Amino acid sequence: MARTFSRRRAIAIFAAAAGLPLLRTADAALPATVWTGQALGAPATLILNHENPVEAARLIELVVAEVSRLETVFSLSRNDSALTELNRTGALAAPSSDLVSLLETSRGFWELTGGAFDPTVQPLWSLFYKHFSAPDADPAGPAKSAVDLTLKQIGFDTVVFSRDRVVMRPRMALTLNGVAQGYITDRIVDLLRNAGVTSSLVDMGEDRAIGSKPDGTPWRIGLAESQDDDRPEQILDIVDKAVATSSAAGFHFDAAGRFGHILDPRNGSAPAIHRRVSVVANDATTADALSTAFSLMEEASIRSIVGTRSDLLVDLVGADGGHARFEGRPSRRCRQESRR
Repeated sequence: MARTFSRRRAIAIFAAAAGLPLLRTADAALPATVWTGQALGAPATLILNHENPVEAARLIELVVAEVSRLETVFSLSRNDSALTELNRTGALAAPSSDLVSLLETSRGFWELTGGAFDPTVQPLWSLFYKHFSAPDADPAGPAKSAVDLTLKQIGFDTVVFSRDRVVMRPRMALTLNGVAQGYITDRIVDLLRNAGVTSSLVDMGEDRAIGSKPDGTPWRIGLAESQDDDRPEQILDIVDKAVATSSAAGFHFDAAGRFGHILDPRNGSAPAIHRRVSVVANDATTADALSTAFSLMEEASIRSIVGTRSDLLVDLVGADGGHARFEGRPSRRCRQESRR
């Protein structure tokens, strides 16, 4: 039987690593307002530093309302969401600007990763979930014929979308779980920055820092394979950056743990190439999407993509337990300026 689906993404902010106790000391430059809740079924946390408690409370209310609004667009568990309606009917008229924007962004990640990132993987996910939910499920997984048939329903290049409509082929379905939490995190960051916030840590399933902590030191993010881990494997210091982590340990379809939730839309497999992949980027949408895709790619292919970007850092643990950390090269303009 498939185990209860608790959280698709495996990322942990450890209180000590994030500096939360420090924010509660008398020496803190600003009082910290801490909110916890959920976003797309994942635990969410907001550490907001604001000199006015009343204004901080108002901003928290705006954050909760915005998360709720975005869930009506992206949630797969709500019958009234735009994404659920699209999957049910195969078409959606007058889609929200948020949905169109994230589909456009997803198309870019699909192209960048050679199809490793593909929101049309949902039928494959449903196949594995249904298979292992049966009491007599074959522990070897779904039959190859079933996987091959399902792969014919996958292909983000066949999804047509514009400001007027979104249309998919019959039996296709979308999931934005590999990128929507990052998108929601970014929207909350935009909301807070527009309100003048200069120090905050936003975690709506993925993490993004606004500025530094009130004392000027970086926010500290703990990296782990599972949210149940009691201490981080690695700690990242971030200022005005986002961090996303993907790990098959976040959820397995089978009790034996052979089939993780990160499925390859190109061949239908559930590869165990890495135990954990964490990506640091300028925004949480990018970090979220690439941590998903990189989980399906060999290290050499990941390095090839990261090497073309100046905004990325990757921290990963391979299947053999080996640890690697590498980052993109500065742009030519940045290198020229650094030599002056």
